[in-house]
Amino acid sequence: MKISEEKMVSLTYDLTVNNESGEKELMERATKDHPLMFIFGMGMMLEAFEKNIEGLTTGDKFSFILTPKEAYGEYFNEHVVELPKKLFEVDGEFDSERVVEGQTLPMMDAQGNRMMGSVLEIKQDVVVMDFNHPLAGETLHFDGEVIDVHEPTEDEINALSEEGSGCSGCDSSGCEECR
Repeated sequence: MKISEEKMVSLTYDLTVNNESGEKELMERATKDHPLMFIFGMGMMLEAFEKNIEGLTTGDKFSFILTPKEAYGEYFNEHVVELPKKLFEVDGEFDSERVVEGQTLPMMDAQGNRMMGSVLEIKQDVVVMDFNHPLAGETLHFDGEVIDVHEPTEDEINALSEEGSGCSGCDSSGCEECR
């Protein structure tokens, strides 16, 4: 069966980016024991990712590159902001257990839009947050293999809707960039 609209797809892959010295750096890996599983054409994956695997069948290998424009966009310095530490208080105390450098936190803007932000630095009165997608500005290199393609069962549909999309580059709480 070929990968096409509304088919359940399971695949392995290595996602790499070029680091500052030009060497490939592994960012994410899906293995045969823990494959990426999603329903094709349902908006769970990047559109350009799906275009590159469409029509493949079980056992087919793939290797392709997505530009920042095709993936998570360019990196914008203006998406790095300083927020008052008071925003991170619980019962009048700064939440030093959850708000640590390198941690990604769910946040909400003044309009109620949810977003993920990474803590870059904690200063005396502010927390420096990065609201760019973790892979923004990166050229993504995917190398993998299709493990299985089939009609999704009701149980698989229910499991995916409970777990989220499994979108590349997002944590389990999901992210709006996944389309």
